[in-house]
Amino acid sequence: MSIPLDLARTLAVVVDEGTLDAAARRLHVTPSAVSQRLRTLEDRLGRVLLVRTKPARATEAGLAVVRLARQLDLLEHDVWEAVGGGGGAAVIPLAVNADSLATWFLPPLARVAERRAVGFELHRDDQDFTAALLESGTVMGAVTSREAPVAGCRVQTLGTLRYEAVAGSAFAERWFGRGVDVESLRVAPVVDFDRRDDLQSQWLAARGVTDSPPRHLVPASADFAAAVRLGLGWGLLPRFQSDEALRSGALVLLGGPPVDVPLYWQQWNLTSPLLAEVAEEVVAEGRRVLTPVSPR
Repeated sequence: MSIPLDLARTLAVVVDEGTLDAAARRLHVTPSAVSQRLRTLEDRLGRVLLVRTKPARATEAGLAVVRLARQLDLLEHDVWEAVGGGGGAAVIPLAVNADSLATWFLPPLARVAERRAVGFELHRDDQDFTAALLESGTVMGAVTSREAPVAGCRVQTLGTLRYEAVAGSAFAERWFGRGVDVESLRVAPVVDFDRRDDLQSQWLAARGVTDSPPRHLVPASADFAAAVRLGLGWGLLPRFQSDEALRSGALVLLGGPPVDVPLYWQQWNLTSPLLAEVAEEVVAEGRRVLTPVSPR
């Protein structure tokens, strides 16, 4: 039994837009027509594909159909390019962690965009969670800390993002004037990215600190680095963001072992020249600027 592709694409648009009304506007049809298409698709497959909440969300079966629709859109774009153009710009949704997005991830995408008719839709999430966006079909590729391949995906090593504990010079003088020890670390304020950020907690645990010091949450990569430089608290930064301030003396290293986060590129296991070109640029850039992943 074949899956009607126009109906699969309608489901993907509803998931993207969040409501039937918004999907109808994008598809230039009425909301009742969108609803009828979804009912027809669900009847055809014998499965509930969409939970009609606000925003609407796909069921597990619906996610499989959404992945199909997005893969077909990408392959169709490749065919149009192969026969001489006319298919418009492809949309490539990708997931990336905040620090990579703020430092090294955009230049390879810009190089692809110079050569190709493509629009990138970036989803920012912690590297421990970006793989879930691949599993759901929300994105076609992701920078992730997950080495094991997501079902239906292939994996390439990027490198290691190495974080070091740093603090503003005035902050360090105030809180660590007698040294960076367990007692001072118990009370010195910390900057975390968000409630899922455990890098600072990992570093504290390695120093033997089990108490939780006062914490600030600053959920934007550049603002996080600025908060540390300004003395809101200490935090872990990659050298991309700390090198200049360390050279000038605005930041100082607190010592202790760095926290290494291995990063991998995962993408759909799909034969697509465009997706392969994106992967080639991203992987080459990651391997150029990141620390090599240590062999096991």
